Amino acid sequence: MKALEGVKILDFTHVQSGPTCTQLLAWFGADVLKVERPGVGDATRKQLVDVPGADSLYFTMLNHNKRSIELNSKNETGKKILTRLIEECDVLVENFAPGALDRMGFSWERIQEINPRIIMASVKGFGPGKYEDCKVYENVAQCAGGSASTTGFRDGPPLVTGAQIGDSGTGLHLALGIVTALYHREKSGRGQKVLAPMQDGVLNLCRVKLRDQQRLKAGPLKEYSQYGEGEPFGEATPRAGNDSGGGQPGRILKCKGWETDPNAYTYFITQAAVWGNVCDVIGKPEWKDAEGYAKPEDRLDKLNEIFGAIEEWTMTKTKFEVMDICNPLNIPVGPILSTKELIEDEGLRATGTIVDVDHPERGTYSSVGCPIKLSDSPVEVTRSPLLGEHTLEILQEVLGYQGEELEEIVNSGAVGEPKRAAAE
Repeated sequence: MKALEGVKILDFTHVQSGPTCTQLLAWFGADVLKVERPGVGDATRKQLVDVPGADSLYFTMLNHNKRSIELNSKNETGKKILTRLIEECDVLVENFAPGALDRMGFSWERIQEINPRIIMASVKGFGPGKYEDCKVYENVAQCAGGSASTTGFRDGPPLVTGAQIGDSGTGLHLALGIVTALYHREKSGRGQKVLAPMQDGVLNLCRVKLRDQQRLKAGPLKEYSQYGEGEPFGEATPRAGNDSGGGQPGRILKCKGWETDPNAYTYFITQAAVWGNVCDVIGKPEWKDAEGYAKPEDRLDKLNEIFGAIEEWTMTKTKFEVMDICNPLNIPVGPILSTKELIEDEGLRATGTIVDVDHPERGTYSSVGCPIKLSDSPVEVTRSPLLGEHTLEILQEVLGYQGEELEEIVNSGAVGEPKRAAAE
């Protein structure tokens, strides 16, 4: 039995943040009914298309294990169907612009009237306040949530990260909120609203930088390279390059082949507990007990020299050889893995974190599978639905429409023209 088997999700989400959330719930066994505009569907179906006539990877990689129903929620028959779906489902998830559901006639109060047990989960750019009506996308969320101001090198501009912490990160937060609300409903018998603002989610992921903001009141941040270099600190947490944020000095260093391979690098941490091992590996045993090098605090003004010596050694090894040598000595290192290396990684494929999926329009493609593993609820990744592929199935199986009533719905324009032929 899947962990969320029996839970029905009414999925009004699109693009990335909401679909990330509902895909995770679908992986865990929830029946996710993706509601899409007839003939159009989720906008990402046709964004960044690489195979003509097929759904894009942008869409397919965010909508596994779901069923698609085309529904015109502005059509009167469509509104009746939506009302029935709200009656039957446990959760409604949406990432519309603020007020969109209200304008459709489905305010939170109305939704509660239809189904007092339903949970309504929403992604918004900002929480309540002066910016709550603003549109927010991935990079805007990273900037507004504190990530960009603390990312990059101090002599350069703020940078966004390649990790989709604004969209996918918020989707993960929302999924946790939904599961928590479902658990609470078992005791209370009632649903509730769940809100995950993108700014809030990014800020949660930047909590160590908020920690450092408060530590500045007590003096400079000694684990930042600029302290050892004598550079003054300002009023806000600075950009720290590739410094480690945990108090142990760390940097990204070149490895053998860096001249032609943009990812021939390793992350190397000079953890205090294994300083002696670091000195032995790089051929500097005299540093173990030397004045100005033996204690962590004494090394802070020499980090450029120390990491320069370490890099001279790493440049003679591949990033994987650095791993092979350092890991047995408990020296924390990690290769900079490219997306190509990750998609081909045998270990990630063995655990189902990278999977191959067959699709009727685009053939086989690789995707990220479920990143969370449950021992008693294994995840099988199935392909994303074609637009409206399950419309009739949902109308019949979930809502119980049959015969003439079903035919009337199909002919009403509420569920999309393509389903007319299917019903016949």
